[in-house]
Amino acid sequence: MLILILKEIAHRKANFLLSLFSVIIAVAMFVSFFTIGEASKRETNRLMREIGFNLRIIPKDTDMTTFWTVGFSQKTMPHEYINHISDHPGISYEHLTAALQRRVRWKGIDLILTGFSSSITGKKQPMVYEIESGKVHVGYEIAKKLNLKRGQEIKILGHEFLIERCLPESGSTDDIRVQMLLSDTQKVLGLQGKINEIRAIDCLCLEQSDDAIGMLRSELERILPTAKVTQVKAVAKARNDQRKMANKYFVFIIPIVVIGCVVWMGIMMIINVRDRSTEIGVMRALGYGAVKISSLFLGKSVIIGLIGALFGFLSGTGLALQIGPEIFKLTANQIHPMFNLLAWSILIAPVFSAFSSFIPTMIAVAIDPAISLRQN
Repeated sequence: MLILILKEIAHRKANFLLSLFSVIIAVAMFVSFFTIGEASKRETNRLMREIGFNLRIIPKDTDMTTFWTVGFSQKTMPHEYINHISDHPGISYEHLTAALQRRVRWKGIDLILTGFSSSITGKKQPMVYEIESGKVHVGYEIAKKLNLKRGQEIKILGHEFLIERCLPESGSTDDIRVQMLLSDTQKVLGLQGKINEIRAIDCLCLEQSDDAIGMLRSELERILPTAKVTQVKAVAKARNDQRKMANKYFVFIIPIVVIGCVVWMGIMMIINVRDRSTEIGVMRALGYGAVKISSLFLGKSVIIGLIGALFGFLSGTGLALQIGPEIFKLTANQIHPMFNLLAWSILIAPVFSAFSSFIPTMIAVAIDPAISLRQN
């Protein structure tokens, strides 16, 4: 049968190439869209991440009026609280960062001295850029007013530091902030082992629910008895709404692409079978059974599907790698070939190709050969 199929392909090269082209295009569309779709999800997450942390865990006895006025708690809590959260099996998160902040007077300027710990992540990239011990990042207004430059050595409350970065203008309190490693801030302020805030992104207690923040507060009450959590609702809602929108769009588009591919291949096979109705009639008149004729067409479809899957994957991946980085610049370096799609393409494309030709083939072989020959 394989030899007969190969002879059939050699005899009708144009039809074979047109059918193969349709499968290649269909697979390439699916692969490129899926690859770019994954890049879209990463880009959306990255953009939402730039909005900032949406949960702030602070000491329980914090005066909230002062907290919202000053921007941070005047109270402290143990540094190991962040480990209690990260190690707790009932709480999932993307990013956790411990911080210690104090307003200090330095060289005639009121500034916010801020220390960040290394970010604990749920297998994600760090949210906060890492600052090395002994180095600081100076806010725009402070650097401008004191004419500070990168590489300059400064002394803060008796401790020497090297300016690693002078930050660009942000239009926020970061412009009057001096940032350093948490351990350095603890040393400068004499608050070793203390923090006054844990910042988190998408920290959920157990499973997502309509009252995830309520569940988280109940869980924290048990594992962190001297802490409480506040949620930046606007940021949390923006992140959640954007994620849902991206997921709905992806779920909506993929079936459309798949259905379009099936219809396309089906039309090609209908045209193929219709154009060959006379040949099918002759083969039936010569004694070829419906099973053998069906196997010829379906076998050809499977071969078209296999070859189309390979070249479609290569074409679709090449297209995604070409245009993806131009669209998703923040995550451009994370766009790469998804070889699992090759396996799926090799598995699914022959099935779809055979399925698309099954109905027209069955209709053609079911027609009486005398009728087929008389109509042609």
